[in-house]
Amino acid sequence: MNPCVVIGAGPMGLCTVRRLKEQNLDVIGLEAHTDVGGLWDIDSPTSTMYDSAHLISSKRMTEYSDFPMADHVATYPKHDELKAYFQDYARHFGLYEHYRFNSTVERIEPQDDQWLVTYRQHDDVHTLLASSVLLANGTLHNPNRLTLKGDYRGEMMHSCDYRSADIFAGKRVLIIGCGNSGCDIAVDAVHRAKSVDMVVRRGYYFLPKFVAGRPIDTLGGKIKLPMRLKQVIDGLLVRLLTGKPSHYGLPDPDYRMYESHPVINTLFLHHIGHGDIKVRPAIEQLTDSGATFKDGESADYDLILQATGYKLHYPFIEAKHLNWNGHAPQLYLNIFNPQQHNLFVMGMVEAAGLGWQGRDEQAQLVAAVIRQQRDNPQRARTFFQRAQEHVQQRIDGGMHYLDLERMAYYVHKDTYLKALAQEMKLIGHEA
Repeated sequence: MNPCVVIGAGPMGLCTVRRLKEQNLDVIGLEAHTDVGGLWDIDSPTSTMYDSAHLISSKRMTEYSDFPMADHVATYPKHDELKAYFQDYARHFGLYEHYRFNSTVERIEPQDDQWLVTYRQHDDVHTLLASSVLLANGTLHNPNRLTLKGDYRGEMMHSCDYRSADIFAGKRVLIIGCGNSGCDIAVDAVHRAKSVDMVVRRGYYFLPKFVAGRPIDTLGGKIKLPMRLKQVIDGLLVRLLTGKPSHYGLPDPDYRMYESHPVINTLFLHHIGHGDIKVRPAIEQLTDSGATFKDGESADYDLILQATGYKLHYPFIEAKHLNWNGHAPQLYLNIFNPQQHNLFVMGMVEAAGLGWQGRDEQAQLVAAVIRQQRDNPQRARTFFQRAQEHVQQRIDGGMHYLDLERMAYYVHKDTYLKALAQEMKLIGHEA
């Protein structure tokens, strides 16, 4: 039997290799960099990390439950602490021996009922015939670059190319986008730039990282409230903690709490309140030296940085094999393709509080399915029949997520984990 091939050695790829190994399945991991860590290894050619980057969720809500981070690790760890964590994880579970590093996947194509994987290692091209392919190459690599009217002659960059605040020294800076990375970078910029403006095109909920000395994502949760009631109560609590965004000159959100990813940053509103960051509306068009905005005002800038997020990107395989429709592949549980029973998309899932443990539970289910494909094909066929029936069913728990590209693969954590656990029982392995 040919091996299972896992693409990527980040948090999703590592737990996937681990769980396949536990099922006594032959597994080979392919990683473009020289070590594990994925996005969190800032030296990786595929990493979009920057020097000041930390987790936006706390370590206890993010770590693998059976491999906790050390007590001395910061509550919101920096990228280098996380790289060391993943190296420790890989050593502890004997994962290094399964990886081929410096291996960039160039093409994955069907061959009979298997997959031919072509990859480049240094200057040599290799091929592998894989019984199953598991795509764990991450969702934050392919930048979403805006096409704006006008011709700006200054410096333009995307946040994927941002590394250090040194680039802001003495410059008039415009940041487009108010997500978590955009706010982090704006806070970096205020200490070095001559001025910092930020384009904010829609409303966000802003949360501090700590409340009463505790990470905000560890508060509540012991009492399960109906979803709508929780949205109302948590929205009111956020209003008490930070005030209305419009008090800071920001747009107020026109949606309920949790219907889009909140911004978790203690310092962003602080700097707006101190005049260090000026809020701008959407850009009408670029000019030779800056931009004109929808309110008719214009300003000159030395540097425009687009913090406009990322697009899903699986460049080595045709979209038709992924059942791609709209912003994202249409897959059962964001993993399983009813037409391709040996092709799995790992980690194409976002949810508040899901962490790496939620992704590990994905990996456990996929490994169990592949094991049953070999040991009990009828049970596996029954599983994929369910997948076919429910592939269009979004696991949102009734949440009305915004119709945004980045929200296309968002799920409701509790509902999603319950669905994973239920499928683990049905496939024949107790959760």
